[in-house]
Amino acid sequence: MNYQTFAARQKQVELCKAAPIPVQIAYTDIGHGPPVILMHGIPTWSYLYHDVIDALASQHRVIAPDFLGHGMSDQRDLFDRSLVAQKAMVLALMDHLDLASASLIGHDTGGGVALMMAIANPDRVNKLVLSNIVAYDSWPIDDMIQVGHPGWKHKSVAEIRDFLVGGFKDGLSRSERLTTEFLEGIIAPYITEAGKISLIRNASGLNTSHTTMLAPRHKEISAETLLVWGVNDPWQPISDGARLASDIPGARLVRVENASHWIPQDAPDEWLSHVLPFLSAGHTSME
Repeated sequence: MNYQTFAARQKQVELCKAAPIPVQIAYTDIGHGPPVILMHGIPTWSYLYHDVIDALASQHRVIAPDFLGHGMSDQRDLFDRSLVAQKAMVLALMDHLDLASASLIGHDTGGGVALMMAIANPDRVNKLVLSNIVAYDSWPIDDMIQVGHPGWKHKSVAEIRDFLVGGFKDGLSRSERLTTEFLEGIIAPYITEAGKISLIRNASGLNTSHTTMLAPRHKEISAETLLVWGVNDPWQPISDGARLASDIPGARLVRVENASHWIPQDAPDEWLSHVLPFLSAGHTSME
C-alpha cells in the first residue's frame, strides 16, 4: 500500500486532554474484534505497519495512531513529544474511542510508551507485544541526539531526506524490503519545512531517563508479554530483548533471524506468524 492510500484511510480527531492545547491526531481504525493499538517510533509513523495492519485487522479492531509531531498528526511547534507526552495522547485517544483497555504493540519509542502504560496503567493493557523497543540506557543513538539540536533547522530538506534514507537502509537486513514505495512513504511527513522542524522537536524530546526509571518496575508488569525482536538491530540490541524477557514476569522472546530494527517492514510474515496467534490466544468472543 502506498502512503497516500494509507493516509487517506486515516481518521482525524481533535484531542483536548493529550497536550496543554487541543491537538489533531491522525489514526487508522479498522477491523472488528479485540482491540489492538499499534505504536510506532522515531523517525517513523504508523505507515511502518502498512504491510501487517490488514492481516491484524482480519481478527482484531486495529487502532494505529501517529504520535504527536509524527506522521499526519499535529506538527505544530507547540507541545511536548516525549514518551510521557505520547502516553498521555494514547490514553486520551482510548478515552475518545471509549476503549476501557486494549492490547498494545510497540516498536522503538512506541515500545517505551507501551512499557510505561503496562506499568502505570495496567487496567488499560490486555496483552503486550514489544519489537526492537527503546529500553534501559541504550538510546537515543548519537544520530538522533544530533537531530534534536536546534541547529538542524538550518539543514535543507534534501539533507534531511538523505539522513532519513540512510537510517532506513541501516535498519533493514533484507535489501528487497527497501522498496521505493516504503522509503517514499515512511519519510514523506518529514521532508517539508514544517515536517523538518517537527522531526527536530521529536528528536529533542527523547529522554533516556524515561526508560531507565522503568527498569526497576518491569517486574510489576502483569500483562501477558511477547517480544519479537530482529536480531541484527544495530541500535536496540537483542541483548536488551533478552534482558526485558528476563525482567518481565512470564515474558517470551522470539528471535527473528535476518531481520533488523524496522522489523514490521523487514520481516512482516515472520512477525505476524508470532504476533497473531499470541493476540488471539484466550479470546473466545469479540470484545
